[in-house]
Order: sequence, then C-alpha cells, then structure tokens
Amino acid sequence: MSPIKIYTDGACSGNPGPGGYGVILTHKNYRKELSQGFLKTTNNRMELLAVIAGLEALKKNYLDVLIVTDSQYVVDAVTKGWLFKWEIKNFKDKKNGDLWKRFLEIFRKQNVKFQWIRGHAGHIENERCDQLAVKACRGKNLLDDYGFTGFF
Repeated sequence: MSPIKIYTDGACSGNPGPGGYGVILTHKNYRKELSQGFLKTTNNRMELLAVIAGLEALKKNYLDVLIVTDSQYVVDAVTKGWLFKWEIKNFKDKKNGDLWKRFLEIFRKQNVKFQWIRGHAGHIENERCDQLAVKACRGKNLLDDYGFTGFF
C-alpha cells in the first residue's frame, strides 16, 4: 500500500511575528489542505506545527506516512535522533518543548518517514503549502500561540 503523503510548510512575518502553516494530505485520489495563522510565533514553531497538524488529521493509527517538508529543523531533529535525547532530558533548555511533546504523542501512533526537499525550488506541493502558510499568516482570525507567548 502506498503511504499517505503529508506536505508541510511554515511561514513567519518577522521571527518572531505573525505566522502560519500550510499542509496538504494526499493518498490515491484524496487531497485535503489545512492552514492556520497565529498572532506571534516563530518560523520553526510553524514548521513543526504543520507536521503536527498533518499527523493529527489522520483518522486511523499505524498508517504508513511520508512527511515531505523543507524544514531541516524538523527532519534533522527526528532522523538524527536529537529529539529522543531532548525527550530524555524533558526538553530542558530546548525551544518548542511543548510542540515536540505533542509531536511525539502523534508520531508514535503512525509509521512515519521523512523526506526533506529544498524550499522555494519549484516543488508544486511545497509551493502550495507555502502559499497556504503565508495566506494564513496574513489572515484575520489569527490564534494565540500559547506555547510561544506563555499566555495560559
């Protein structure tokens, strides 16, 4: 069976600043686009949140999933094993611990592989994710990124 493909991108106007993510899920003839914008966040948070949103959109567990992203931050953290070392130390002195914990919870429910692609290099799905992320970043109904701003 072919994997579900999740294409992701994050955007931020300023870093920190208003941000957004864009996600495309595809499988056979199925396609779904997701996006959301935030008042104040960072680019890395949006890159990671895009992956989380894609994985959380899956309705079943233990699926074969290919994440296609231009985020070396996300890909390297997982594939080079940094994330699992950070987890052992409970993300002490690491940024975005709230999102990494959320990621790990959903990541462990799927069979996930990553493919890094160069951003802004003409990859059709990546370009579309970028458009979705930028549009979300500039939207009107921006949410608070509580993990970044600390507003609890």
